[in-house]
Amino acid sequence: MRLAIDHTTHYVFSGPVNRGMQRLRLMPKTSSGQRVLEWKMHFEGAQLQVEYEDPHCNHVALISFNPGVHEVTIRCEGLVDTNDENGIIGRHAGFMPMWQFVEQTDLTRTGTRVRSLLNALGAEANPLATLHALSRLIRERVEYAAGHTDSATTAEAVLQTGRGVCQDHAHVFIAAARALGTPARYVSGYLMMDDRIDQEAGHAWAEAFVEGLGWVGFDISNGISPDARYVRVATGRDYRDAAPVTGIRYGERDEAMHVKLAVQQQRVEQ
Repeated sequence: MRLAIDHTTHYVFSGPVNRGMQRLRLMPKTSSGQRVLEWKMHFEGAQLQVEYEDPHCNHVALISFNPGVHEVTIRCEGLVDTNDENGIIGRHAGFMPMWQFVEQTDLTRTGTRVRSLLNALGAEANPLATLHALSRLIRERVEYAAGHTDSATTAEAVLQTGRGVCQDHAHVFIAAARALGTPARYVSGYLMMDDRIDQEAGHAWAEAFVEGLGWVGFDISNGISPDARYVRVATGRDYRDAAPVTGIRYGERDEAMHVKLAVQQQRVEQ
């Protein structure tokens, strides 16, 4: 499947920004099940400073704001060929040792609610079946609902609230998988929706390392393993490692952010 992606993030500031920098993880990875054919990034009100690959093999672009800017626009567009690999990514790549994906982070730290979730898991035939059962259980316990959490909400807080979005589902899954001794990581990316092209945001899911298979994806929010409609962009121990945009700025603090995202299948000429 060939997917065309057009992703624009537009910032409007309440006053001039004296200085600002952003770290962008917006370029998809060429990895198992996907190949990046082309990818372009355009900036208005900002300049590209450097590009590099982080320890998770994420492509990172560092940009700086033009002095005194009132608006900044970041636009990414490209084509990615994908295949359905049943969610299997395979071998581990990158410079992060596997033990890093078993240790908990601030966002995924295990507490009484995660342990209670694990106590509700039934006995399964093998580790892969256990992870699928865990995914189903989280989907039952945490209703998909926006507006109840943010990027700093922990897995424990998500279970207490009982509501969240894809990011929250991923953090609960990661926390529980690590508590079981299974390496797990966060994935940010894109998903082609079946019912619409235009979207308000990207997507997030989780991956766990299963002996004999390697990394395997779990989209808890949709109750499936990623297929050819998914594009992996960045991975990390949690959202903070794989966040599409992070940064700092000096000047006026108020901002309005508008996101325009379109993901659609493109015809491939034979």
